[in-house]
Amino acid sequence: MYSRSSEPVHFERDCEAVMVPQGETVTLPAGSYGYITQALGGSYTVFVEGNLFRIAGKDGDAIGKEAPAPLELPDDASDEEVEKLVWQQLRTCFDPEIPFNIVDLGLVYEVDLKHLDDGQREVDVKMTLTAPGCGMGDILVDDVRSKLEMIPTIAEADVELVFDPPWGKHMMSEAARLETGML
Repeated sequence: MYSRSSEPVHFERDCEAVMVPQGETVTLPAGSYGYITQALGGSYTVFVEGNLFRIAGKDGDAIGKEAPAPLELPDDASDEEVEKLVWQQLRTCFDPEIPFNIVDLGLVYEVDLKHLDDGQREVDVKMTLTAPGCGMGDILVDDVRSKLEMIPTIAEADVELVFDPPWGKHMMSEAARLETGML
């Protein structure tokens, strides 16, 4: 939530946003004021009129922020180089309420890179949520998909939400458990 260290923002244009944790898409009007409570992975969680909203990085200009730079890979990138960038991108995906990326939270179960006939690649990801009824589930899946499809040579990202095995705090990295007090 809002704290004295939260950065104040003014919406310079109408901006699509997602309510947290409901997952409902709304438009915040130009002229609105709020506070950035979390700025991780190229998206922003803002507190406006008593509610939390997630602003995608591509809409950062609405609150005076720059869009993320495009990703680069050599034309002859190996599968290992592409997979390394896949994992880097996954680490830029954050739950809007928890300041940890989905990899450290233990939400990514599997990543599989495949070659397509046209020389492009497809990446299949199996992931879960900390709670099956999370209203942000579809938003998080879309965030993963769109960030992976930003990678050069990735033509398609198939992100499957699974709940078996069920997520547990033992799946978190030690750093995430320590930071959240779940060690």
